[in-house]
Amino acid sequence: MPVRRERSRFLDRRVHVQGRPVASFPVRAPEAERGAVRRVTEVGEEVLHRPSREVTAFGSDDLSALIDDMFLTMYVADGAGLAANQVGVDLRLFVYDCPDDNGVRHVGHLVNPALELPDAPDRRLLDDSEGCLSVPGASLTVPRTDRAVARGFDKDGNPLVIEGTGYFARCLQHETDHLFGRTYLDRLSKRDRKEALRQMADRREDVYAQRAANSAELRHA
Repeated sequence: MPVRRERSRFLDRRVHVQGRPVASFPVRAPEAERGAVRRVTEVGEEVLHRPSREVTAFGSDDLSALIDDMFLTMYVADGAGLAANQVGVDLRLFVYDCPDDNGVRHVGHLVNPALELPDAPDRRLLDDSEGCLSVPGASLTVPRTDRAVARGFDKDGNPLVIEGTGYFARCLQHETDHLFGRTYLDRLSKRDRKEALRQMADRREDVYAQRAANSAELRHA
């Protein structure tokens, strides 16, 4: 999920890491310093359109390395969230670094998430622009609930409950969708889906050029 342009203004404010407030936090999660950039899959590739497998081996070096790589890949792609199948890995896992609408920055990872949304009487839908790192360059309006709770585990198997409101709730819904084989295009009308693919065709090369520039900048930082 691409980040909104104004995310930078949240970076020096309140931060929650793995659902808990922290006194301070760097501009980029420490995991990214250990990671390597991976290729981001694109809409149409099979791994994006089938449910991912549950993680069963917690605490492994391979899982930690995957999370490190996903954080760095997310930053290079100017993302607010990234699911494992977006780097071609068929596992139920995502990472995030995303602001909510109250000035709180949320950073972390979640394994085997289960999403809880408000019941119909209490559900409030927000229409907002949404994009996807696997649909490079496209952005359309998608209705999402203004609150979401994601229950899952950290990489060591410890239970986590992550609560989101506003834009962060959108991020939790978007990334969880990925792990069940859905992209935001699946929530669009046929007409809007066609428009998203047209935007992708028009802007894709510019997006990849920016990612290459971001990667070079991070290597020399």
